[in-house]
This record gives sequence, C-alpha cells and structure tokens, in this order.
Amino acid sequence: MKINSNFLNLKDSYLFSTVGRKTAEYKEAHPDKKVIRLSIGDVTRPLAPAVIEAMHRAVDDMSRKETFKGYGPDRYCYGYEVLIDSVKRSYARKGVSLESSEVFISDGAKSDLGNILDLFAQENTVLVPDPVYPVYVDTNIMAGRKILFADATAENGFLPMPDFKVDADLIYLCSPNNPTGAAYTREQLAEWVRYAREKNAVLLYDAAYEYFITDPALARSVYQIEGAKECAIEFCSYSKTAGFTGVRCGYTVVPHALVREGTPLNKLWARRQSTKFNGVSYITQMGAAAVFTEEGEKQIAENLGYYRENAKIIADCLDELGIFYTGGKNSPYIWMKCPYNMDSWTFFDFLLEKANVVGTPGSGFGKNGEGFFRLTAFGTREDTAEACSRLKTVLKK
Repeated sequence: MKINSNFLNLKDSYLFSTVGRKTAEYKEAHPDKKVIRLSIGDVTRPLAPAVIEAMHRAVDDMSRKETFKGYGPDRYCYGYEVLIDSVKRSYARKGVSLESSEVFISDGAKSDLGNILDLFAQENTVLVPDPVYPVYVDTNIMAGRKILFADATAENGFLPMPDFKVDADLIYLCSPNNPTGAAYTREQLAEWVRYAREKNAVLLYDAAYEYFITDPALARSVYQIEGAKECAIEFCSYSKTAGFTGVRCGYTVVPHALVREGTPLNKLWARRQSTKFNGVSYITQMGAAAVFTEEGEKQIAENLGYYRENAKIIADCLDELGIFYTGGKNSPYIWMKCPYNMDSWTFFDFLLEKANVVGTPGSGFGKNGEGFFRLTAFGTREDTAEACSRLKTVLKK
C-alpha cells in the first residue's frame, strides 16, 4: 500500500486556516479587543424571504407521504426540474440558451472545480493565473499535474492574457477574480476562447461572482462569447449570489458541444456525478429555485447592493489614503497594495495588532500576490465602516 505522495507537495497549511489560527491566537491573548474580520469571503446577510419561504414549503413536503422526496431525480444528475429551469431562465436573460441536460446541480463551485479533474488525464498541463484562488493549484498538485502560471500583475491590471507560444490543456479563469477583483471584458475573454479553440484546450471558468457585475462591457458568462460552448465549462454558485455559504448549492454547465477525442465531456461528467455524487438535498434545491424568480431576484439584489456599498466604502477609504487597489467595483473583493513596502504577512500582523482588522495576505494566493492584501465586502455595514476608520487612523500615522 502506498499513499498519494502528491499530497506531500502541498504547503503545510491552507491559507485561510493560517489566517484563522493567527486571528484566534490574537483574540485569545487580547480578549478586550474587538477584532473585525474582512478576510474570508463569508456572507453576513440572511437568506432572502423568498428562499426561506420556499425551504419551509419543502420541509412541509418532507412531512407528508404524498410529497415526501427520497433520492433526487437522476434524469438531470440529481437536479430537480424546477431548479434546472430557473438556472436556464437566468442564462436566457444573459442571452445564453441552455438545454436542461447541460446543467448539473452541485453543492458549490469549489467542489466541482476540483472534481472536474476526474475527466482529464494526469499528463494534461494546467495553466492558472498568479495570484489565484488556492483550490485551483492545490487540487492539481494532489493529482500530480504539471502547472504553469500566467502572470497577473499591476501592469496588466491583474488580467493576464493568453500567450499563444505557451501550450496548455486546462485553463482556470475566474472573473470577477478572486482574489484581485479584476474582471475580463468580452473582448479579452474572446481572446481566451480563441486560445482554447486553437490549442484544443478546455477553459474551466469560475463565474461565482458574476452577479456583482454591473458594467455591461464585462462578461457575466463565458458563453456570451461566440464559440465558448465548444471549449469551456462554467462553474457557478449560490454562495455569494444568494448567501448560501451555510446552505451549499451551485451549478456547473457542461455543453453538449464540448467534445474531446470524439467524446462529449457532458457524458463523462454525468457518469462521474452519478457514480461519486449523491446530489443536493430537496430542501436546499427548492430554496435555490426561488433565487432566480422575479421576487427572489429583487430580494437578492438588495443584499448584493449592500455588499457593493461596503466595497465602495473600502474603496473610498483607500482612495483617501492614496493606496493603489483593484476591485471594489463589479466585485466584492478589494486587492490593495501594502503600504510602506511591507510584505503581505507583515502587513497582516500590522493591521491585526494596530487596528484589530483582519484581511488576507496576498502572498497566500501566489508569488505575484506578495506585497498585496485582500479585503472583502461581506462584513456588516457597521464593521466595514469601523474597519475603514481604523485603517485611516493607523495608516495616516
């Protein structure tokens, strides 16, 4: 018996667990201090009333013999038709037509972004931007794949473009980006689609934050780009869109037009999910189905607006301090330059000790993240305003 030794190539600790440990240690040593966390991308607004009502009805369904639900339907890989239809309608409003069998309900984008790798051979080369959401890198390290990096820097607005001299088989893109908050225009994304089609590669497109986009020049789905259905898989989540971080639901789109080596990847993903995944609970799916109803979208728009205003408060604070950043618009993340040439973890410690504010060190997202720092807009309004007041106090000094 041998273990998967690729796990030994991972860093000793996951970025967010290190942030959590250091924060907990500081709070234990300073119980009188109020520590404000603008680090992890966890939401603070409650679920929309339309979602709660739908979930209550689903709970009642489970209490009656005639409406009780056991295993989910396997027709669409455990997605109930009412939820699949709501996802399709949301895409139709973006000008994208989908078939029901192209939509797979999941417990969130993070799971599927790692699990999708089951479809691809180990010898495939993976291209990820740097800085990047750690899951993209870690899941491929676990699988023993060769990883290439596309440099995302302040010079290119943290939006790397394809280099046609580089050969890659799988490309991870996230727009709006986590951690930098930068988002691709339709024209920029069209270049990535052109690259994938020319290289016979597959784009793994993380659209978890697309509902934060308000600029019509920015793409909200990769399928708004011509030819993308032949080269891209899209991952979405209700976590930030509708506050489902504690409920867990998402969806992945695998178009029938996406074919490699004569095999539709939709067929492979359906087989993988039916074998390794038990589906999302009926109660959760009924709540998710209410998100994209007319009333549901009005209600989630209020929460999204709340977080956008938090982002603006942070952005205005950094503008006043004269600190460079990306994000803050069309994104819940603000990616700031660490002042006074501090490295990322030094600035983390400085903010924690001097302002009792927690963010996420940019170096945890890759080498190009060194010297940068991520703040999130998912806190409460009061905490966000207070954190910015503290930032101004300690940084002006």
